[in-house]
Amino acid sequence: MDHVSFGRSGLKVSRLCLGTMTFGREADEETSFRILDRFVELGGTFVDTADMYSGGGSEEVVGRWIKQRGTRNAIVLATKVWAVMGPGPNDGGLSRMHIMRAVDDSLRRLQTDVIDLYQIHRWDARVPVEETAEALSDLVRQGKVRYVGASNLRAWQLAEYLHLAERHHWSHFISIQPLYNALNRNIENELLPYAARVGLGIMTYNPLAGGMLTGKYKPGEPLPAGARLESFQNYFERYYADAALELAGQFVQAAEERGVTPAQLALAWVLAEPRVTCPILGARSVEQFNDTVQGADLNLSAEERAAIPAVLPGRWVGKDPYVDYGL
Repeated sequence: MDHVSFGRSGLKVSRLCLGTMTFGREADEETSFRILDRFVELGGTFVDTADMYSGGGSEEVVGRWIKQRGTRNAIVLATKVWAVMGPGPNDGGLSRMHIMRAVDDSLRRLQTDVIDLYQIHRWDARVPVEETAEALSDLVRQGKVRYVGASNLRAWQLAEYLHLAERHHWSHFISIQPLYNALNRNIENELLPYAARVGLGIMTYNPLAGGMLTGKYKPGEPLPAGARLESFQNYFERYYADAALELAGQFVQAAEERGVTPAQLALAWVLAEPRVTCPILGARSVEQFNDTVQGADLNLSAEERAAIPAVLPGRWVGKDPYVDYGL
């Protein structure tokens, strides 16, 4: 697996990032270990998790794998903060109080003394940006975090953080983690060109659109039991629409015509966007991972990519992902 520079930072990451949202929930610990082992076997070095995944369970699984395999120095370890992780009034959000507590909890669950990339999971309108940005910078200076980044921000929100960091000489974001796939090209309007212009690493998630692009969801048929859209309401709202189902059917047909699986084509489609540093690839089984990861070998040209059924540039189907989820 190739390794690339992560934006303008000095950090090098694998061309694919392993997402671990399924760990401790859809994938048990044994399966999660096998997926991690396979990823490393293929040369992968970039692993992304979050404190909210499985209520902290994903971080715990990754931490035990790191401990048992002795892989800490071989990977770039990323996690996130924002979600409510307890019953108290300060147990969520991006206040200094919560961030300082949350990072220690993540370090404990991950069984490490430093997090390579610590990301805010989304915007928190209730907390001054200055408070969050300074707290993150303090974590870098304390040695608990090496780099900071963000996920699920609009372009203007990202710009506000970057401006404050430059103004106050605080540690600045080196990356952004947005949603991006053939059914949702929202970030092409502003976020993607802006992030590329200022030199951020761009690590996109949901390349398979919650499974929509694999063809598992059929118009007029009930959702498959246990599938992502059946299990998670936000995914259902994000993707399940007549236009999305129609387009997904065309996408599956395009994959069949090319002799590849829809999952492989979905990953290749994202990789063919030159401004994307590394897509995040998640899986609930080794078999699923082994299928999708082969998309990294397709190398679509710009013309081939343009011919694949997808929403128009800058458009999306379903629900806008950049909504106020509240706390």
